[in-house]
Amino acid sequence: MTKLLFCLLVATSICSFGVAQNRPVNRPNIVFILADDLGYGDVGINGQKLIRTPNIDRLAKEGMRFTQFYAGTSVCAPSRSSLMTGRHTGHTYIRGNKSVEPEGQEPIADSVTTVAELLQRAGYLTGAFGKWGLGPVGSVGDPNKQGFDRFYGYNCQSLAHRYYPDHLWDDSQKITLAANQDLRQAKEYAPDLIQKQAMRFLDARDDKQPFFLFLPYILPHAELIVPDDSLFQYYKGKFPEKPFKGADYGPDAKTGGYTSQAYPHATFAAMVGRLDLYVGQVMAKLKEKGLDQNTLVIFSSDNGPHIEGGADPTFFNSSGGFRGVKRDLYEGGIREPFFARWPKAIKPGSTSDYIGAFWDLLPTFAELAGAKTPARIDGVSFAPTLTSKGTQKKHDYLYWEFHENGGRQAVRQGNWKAVRLQAMANPASPVELYDLAKDPKEAHNVAAQYPDRAKQLSELMKQSHVESPLFPFAH
Repeated sequence: MTKLLFCLLVATSICSFGVAQNRPVNRPNIVFILADDLGYGDVGINGQKLIRTPNIDRLAKEGMRFTQFYAGTSVCAPSRSSLMTGRHTGHTYIRGNKSVEPEGQEPIADSVTTVAELLQRAGYLTGAFGKWGLGPVGSVGDPNKQGFDRFYGYNCQSLAHRYYPDHLWDDSQKITLAANQDLRQAKEYAPDLIQKQAMRFLDARDDKQPFFLFLPYILPHAELIVPDDSLFQYYKGKFPEKPFKGADYGPDAKTGGYTSQAYPHATFAAMVGRLDLYVGQVMAKLKEKGLDQNTLVIFSSDNGPHIEGGADPTFFNSSGGFRGVKRDLYEGGIREPFFARWPKAIKPGSTSDYIGAFWDLLPTFAELAGAKTPARIDGVSFAPTLTSKGTQKKHDYLYWEFHENGGRQAVRQGNWKAVRLQAMANPASPVELYDLAKDPKEAHNVAAQYPDRAKQLSELMKQSHVESPLFPFAH
């Protein structure tokens, strides 16, 4: 028996040694910063003229700017599910925003392997600070059960509609924010509290264990509200304003409402500015800790700009000249700001036209960490693009679906893009067709001119959708 145990221990050691040998030397730390409802054109380096984003712009200039990178889809939960699982929204487990009682969203399945689980198993310390929205505390979708050693923030995306909530979650512990008194007053700004916890996570890091830090900030999602500090004072009075009347903090406040705002333009600008401030704090902390040279930092947004709560994406050109906003599958709803910085590997000031999407993050991070990529995913590793080493594999096509407003589908293959509206009522309805090389604003539907191409992309939509009992699409 002793001999058998010894042999098993030796075999285990050999296997572990083999796995370790296959892992890259000096694996990078990974920080993924995810803005909420930030449009492609809301940052300076992508053309924003009215809002200052010096830290985000610096991150992009010190790394690689992607011009054709897409979110998982055009709303929160399914876009994040795609990011976490490496699967597009025709395959990923969560495909819509579906709330469950008493607090949270439909939980991602325990059988699904997330990118956090992959990195955790590969020896990474993992932390998430911000908005989760993929399963209530204690459910199989709890972030602590989906690969995160540490979580602090909003578990429920509906609660995250309020910037002064009455509670947040520290792992499974409910943190009551007494100063906000059940939404009766607004004193403790949740994004600031979350940022402090993220900074503490970085303060505790050293170069002995790689880490994955996921920062799904809620800025600049509606509601429009920000502390009355220097950022707000800088923008106040700079723009014309049309006051917004909403559901104010007070005895009758609702968890999912949006407060009134007398200065919606100035407030939105200050919220983007505060997001930029947080990015600067993260970058400064990495440098202070001596971690920035071998840390891959990626910045993006979960979907296009919103129009709720008094927001005005037209005024700020938030979609960057592209058609559509949040909930659209036109470019403005899904093409995102996407920047990657990693001084040890990425050439500063570089630009990539790689056509990718959120489902590419899992295989990319897995490759960089020396972890095994799961089977049956839709993502492609773009590590060769980041490192300028090896041959970059390309997608044959990208696919999205959206489960509200009658159901929508979109496919991009090369420069051709097809969009279908009202897909639930009529899954065989004609598609709109656009040539993004000639018409990036999707102003001219050329389906009648290229019927064979329209039919081909329509067939790809049919092939890409696998029906889900939780989120039926009725093909």
